[in-house]
Amino acid sequence: MNYTAHINVMPLKELLDPQGKAVSSSLHNLGLTQVQDVRIGKHITLSLSASSIEEANGMVQEACKKLLANQVMEAFDFTLVEG
Repeated sequence: MNYTAHINVMPLKELLDPQGKAVSSSLHNLGLTQVQDVRIGKHITLSLSASSIEEANGMVQEACKKLLANQVMEAFDFTLVEG
């Protein structure tokens, strides 16, 4: 069966996000002062083939832990879609 994983990787909330701070500051300079906080991460779409949703889930977990996210500095979450 084919699956698509939509993975979000974000900096840990406890850590400074320099890109987010720069964008937040720029938005304020543009007059968008209502913006209170910006965090910048990455979105990854991964297509895979697995015999079950559980197997696909395990494969995505492993990919995130071993390569796609640096768990010292980043957190990840994902959703799996069949098809």
